[in-house]
Amino acid sequence: MKNQTINYRRLFIFLLLGFSSGLPLALTGSTLQAWFTTSGISIVTIGALSLVGQPYVYKFLWAPLLDRYIPPFLGRRRGWLMIIQFALLLSIIAMAFGDPLNHAGVISILALLVAFFSASQDIAVDAYRTEATPAEERGLSSAFYSGGYRIAMLVSGGLGLILAGLIGWQETYLIMSALIIIGLIATWFGEEPVLEKKPPTTLYAAVVDPFREFLSRKSAWAFLLVIVLYKFGDALSLSLTTPFLIRGLGFSLITIGSVNKLVGLIGSMTGILLGGAIMIRLSLYRSLFLFGILQMVAILMLMILAIVGKNYVLLVVTLFIDNLFNGMGTAALMALTMSLCDQHYTATQYALLSAIASVARVFIGPIAGVMVEHLGWPNFFAWSLVVCVPGLIALWWVRHRIGTLSLQAA
Repeated sequence: MKNQTINYRRLFIFLLLGFSSGLPLALTGSTLQAWFTTSGISIVTIGALSLVGQPYVYKFLWAPLLDRYIPPFLGRRRGWLMIIQFALLLSIIAMAFGDPLNHAGVISILALLVAFFSASQDIAVDAYRTEATPAEERGLSSAFYSGGYRIAMLVSGGLGLILAGLIGWQETYLIMSALIIIGLIATWFGEEPVLEKKPPTTLYAAVVDPFREFLSRKSAWAFLLVIVLYKFGDALSLSLTTPFLIRGLGFSLITIGSVNKLVGLIGSMTGILLGGAIMIRLSLYRSLFLFGILQMVAILMLMILAIVGKNYVLLVVTLFIDNLFNGMGTAALMALTMSLCDQHYTATQYALLSAIASVARVFIGPIAGVMVEHLGWPNFFAWSLVVCVPGLIALWWVRHRIGTLSLQAA
């Protein structure tokens, strides 16, 4: 990195695209949970809402279309981004005109549609930044993208709760839909990547070859195991955070939104700088292992908060640590995923790997709701700590192969 000139314009585009990618996630996740929670819906039903995120798991099924076909404007990556972002804006607007008590099914279906377009946007953004980022900038690229992503989740999650408490849910969702324009601006001003390798020329090649190429590699299955398990405990602990703070501890929407917005923003921005700096200086494996340990510290703080109860100081400390450490872990996992992609099939392979990483986040919600109902909040977070361990073991197992990836990138 010492002899490389960092392209800050490109990194800023990644920051904005990260914001556009992160914004819909809370609108179909924690913010939607808060909407249903304040409407008096049961905790088991709220837990089942995570199933609307299934498009994030299955997105690799239509990712080959984004590798194979090129829109007639802006190029293969930016053209698809522009189309998808417009569709995303319209679907969030439609979602705003609903009521959980009277239209729970309709809202769930619209949330599923938002998740579909959001997952499709992720395919295009991930492929774009993987192709546009030099190997030596992958750590910084992931940090900036992850930072924008988490800032957006704070806006749609933290600011969204504040706005909902002040002006209502419909107006809040309409405001959030307008913020997708930030992604449209980034897409317009970004530069289409120039590839050294040609994209697939047939749909068959776009569908079959990416999977065959990846699975033919040594330790391919081991890497898939790492990607599944690395964020598993994190996903379990965070699956019901909003109901935990509202119903479990009794914090108000405005309190949660205000603290999450301010403290989360500080934590995320600190994580961008610190995580990027650490990934430049440490090996990819050491960064992943260190951040994995720190993610467990964030879960431990949630467990302590559950034991202590409603405490504003502890709430601030816990949310800061959560945003700081989990953001760093996400950025490192993204850097690993980028390193595993072949540029022939960037969209499909990244979609496959990130979809696998999303399995826990999407399907753990119903299980989490049942766990909380039978075990209580402290024991729930204790089990979240336990399920972090297999991810670190799997990571240690492939440590030498990760070292090989780092050398190839260098």
